[in-house]
Amino acid sequence: MSNELWARTESEPDWEPPAIDTTVAHSARMYDHWLGGKTNFAPDRELGDAVERLIPTIRTMARENRRFLGRAVRHMVREQGIHQFLDIGTGIPTEGNTHEVAQLADETARVVYVDNDPIVLAHARALMSSTPGGRTAYLHADLRDPKAILDHPTLREVLDLEQPVGLMLLGVLMLVADAEDPWQQVRVVLDALPVGSCVAISHVTADFDPGAVGAVVDAEGEGRMTLVPRTRDGVGRFFADWELLEPGIVPVMAWRPDGEPPVNPEAAYYWAGVARKTA
Repeated sequence: MSNELWARTESEPDWEPPAIDTTVAHSARMYDHWLGGKTNFAPDRELGDAVERLIPTIRTMARENRRFLGRAVRHMVREQGIHQFLDIGTGIPTEGNTHEVAQLADETARVVYVDNDPIVLAHARALMSSTPGGRTAYLHADLRDPKAILDHPTLREVLDLEQPVGLMLLGVLMLVADAEDPWQQVRVVLDALPVGSCVAISHVTADFDPGAVGAVVDAEGEGRMTLVPRTRDGVGRFFADWELLEPGIVPVMAWRPDGEPPVNPEAAYYWAGVARKTA
């Protein structure tokens, strides 16, 4: 059996991937631009640079969010005994993908990636360079339809939902408006996971600099993009009744940093935390 799987939620035999619209900016491609990647286009760079003028530390913020992914995954593997992951809102592949971090700690780790961006689909093969003993898969699906993700046969083939799962929701919930009730969408996934599972969440906030983040929300709105910064309490609701691990919901740079604690953790405008299902 192959240790690499590609899948989609659609079942029609003549289904074709959705077209990639390169005429408007996209959040995943802007993030790629800030990380120094090459999978972006002029509108992504233009809006990304406009955001950078409003928040000069935006590239640092993107890197710190990625570093949090690494720390959270390593903690789940080494301290929580988790060996399988569901990464929703994966984004464009870059250095330090979830399976790369997990399989360095445990070469048998299994990962299912989920994203609804056609350009991520186009680069999905880069997410599936699994170790021989591990498994990876990619689903072209949407957080806003959690049941379709959970019921997908490929997910059920790669992940054992009777065993603890590490759920990664990094920098994705801010792209879903309050009116769509992202808290309920996340709760559907949380309820499907067994005791011992963990969830890692990072989320943009205006708590540290309301003026700058508000200006970014306006700029992205003009670019036909949804960006919803949320307060610490708003982010906390996503964890539902799961037990927050120390140090709780903190600025992303302050969640179990490698080395010395950051001098100014609020320089990256993300709340972050990891929680565990205990009952």
